[in-house]
Amino acid sequence: MQLFYSPTSPYARKCRVVARERGLMAALEEVVCNPMEDPPELQSKNPLGKVPALVLDDGTAVFDSPVIAEYLDGLGGAETLIPAAGPERFKVLVAAALGQGMTDAAFNVTMEGRRPDGESSPAAVERWRAAILRGLDHMTAHIQGQPGDLTMGHIACGCALGYLDLRHGDLNWRGGRDGLAAWFAAFDARPSMRETDPN
Repeated sequence: MQLFYSPTSPYARKCRVVARERGLMAALEEVVCNPMEDPPELQSKNPLGKVPALVLDDGTAVFDSPVIAEYLDGLGGAETLIPAAGPERFKVLVAAALGQGMTDAAFNVTMEGRRPDGESSPAAVERWRAAILRGLDHMTAHIQGQPGDLTMGHIACGCALGYLDLRHGDLNWRGGRDGLAAWFAAFDARPSMRETDPN
């Protein structure tokens, strides 16, 4: 399999962490690309031109990050990161959605900041930042409610926090959130996170 990724993409990082946690690296080739340059090798696999994009051995393309992460999770054996059914499954999926949504908001703020002067929307940025801050205030409860020591919820939230560190240090997300900061410090020390650190 091939995984097309950008080193700074929080979406790709989530999938790369899953691949490492599920012991799949011997079967996975990671291919660096810059989606902003519209590389044809990426667009031929993912018509949306986004990373990550996973190409299976038979040429089938899988996208986007929640789908790739779940696909990789299913390749790794019995103890999956997403439970198969029941209330525990939805606790994990909701926590993963929280991490994904915060990542979306943070990515939107990043991209809005790159627009030419006069074309960005301060109101949109403020709305996205407010969503991130609300998500941070709810994240600890979702993490504590996870049905295991490592789930897709943990990974999605951890990668979201890592992206805030990379692009939005001005948010000072640790301020007043000692429990969340302590959890992230431990999670960020995992080999899968160290190996995919964009810094």
